Amino acid sequence: MSHGQMSKGSVVLAYSGGLDTSCILLWLKEQGYEVIAYLANIGQDEDFDAARKKAETLGAKKVFIEDLRSEFVQEFIWPAVQANAVYEDRYLLGTSIARPCIARRQVQIAQREGAQYVSHGATGKGNDQVRFELTCYALYPQVQILAPWRIPEFYNRFRGRTDLMEYAEKHGIPVPVTPKAPWSMDANLMHISYESGVLENPKNHAPPDLYQMTKNPEDSPNEPDLLEIHFTRGVPVKVTHVKEGTCKETPLEIFCYLNEIGGKHGVGRIDIVENRFIGMKSRGIYETPGGTILLHAHLDIETFTMDREVRKIKQSLGIKFSELIYNGFWYSPECEFVRHCIDKSQENVEGRVQLSVFKGQVYILGRESPKSLYNEELVSMDVQGDYDPCDASGFIRINAVRSVKAV
Repeated sequence: MSHGQMSKGSVVLAYSGGLDTSCILLWLKEQGYEVIAYLANIGQDEDFDAARKKAETLGAKKVFIEDLRSEFVQEFIWPAVQANAVYEDRYLLGTSIARPCIARRQVQIAQREGAQYVSHGATGKGNDQVRFELTCYALYPQVQILAPWRIPEFYNRFRGRTDLMEYAEKHGIPVPVTPKAPWSMDANLMHISYESGVLENPKNHAPPDLYQMTKNPEDSPNEPDLLEIHFTRGVPVKVTHVKEGTCKETPLEIFCYLNEIGGKHGVGRIDIVENRFIGMKSRGIYETPGGTILLHAHLDIETFTMDREVRKIKQSLGIKFSELIYNGFWYSPECEFVRHCIDKSQENVEGRVQLSVFKGQVYILGRESPKSLYNEELVSMDVQGDYDPCDASGFIRINAVRSVKAV
């Protein structure tokens, strides 16, 4: 900022430490803003100390590095587990579900620091800009958002990676020496997503060295791992390794352990073309090891303990919930309502599921629950119980009424 130039005020920048947000940090300073850098630790593999030093070197007025991992698991991943949240039948929403968690803390910092602006490095074509900003407006309605990739002075100046690299070198921003992988990657505790670059052609196979959370099932152990997952109210409260006796009981430990076991056996890889909220289709590759194990286990204990008709309604709410998360509406009246209904449906979803994790697959082996709706005597081929088979004749005839054509 040149002497005599008035500050335009403070902006809290969602800063990753990478090339784009480093250039954005400098550019915002050039425009006359005081920049507060904010970096959320949601389980990505990152040198947070180096990122802090880099932001300070670039002239950030303050740097916040916030460990959000526990709240990410408890307040965001767990409701998704309860919902069996899957977007378009395949995607477990790892990126979309992290955004409201990150943006919530960004807004809290902005309010605490008296900053009227927030900024992010999301592109003008993607879903993330919508997710970040809908959260910001919901929680801090007066906030003003600076999205450089939608500001012509910025995007006309930086037309690609080369322009960013030149700007960085000119201003002494340390630039990664190794050439960037030919795709973009987003990592957190729940998953890693890969898109763009060589993956933009949907016919191109993913290079074998792309995956970082999961082993190739071909190279995974030839012995399965047997786990027992204990659920209460539809949420895992304990995971035990049956042979080793290892036991995890805090949400963060449970989820990290399931990631570790799932990753070791190559569980949770998908390669899909999905519909973005903005209206275009995009190709994404995702690996969600722990989330995939939990989806299978939760579906199992839920069907075991939940009334049939309640389950049908809850299933449709889960689909709605997934769309709301994907499209960025976590903080909306309708999402709050759906979350509340799903939570209510989980009152009796408790018990233990035993499963085996092996060669990219999750195999359910057995389950037990004090709230089970399964009646061994009623269903038995050998015991009549208090069920009268003759009643079935009338039941069938009544159900046939609509199908019998009048002669």
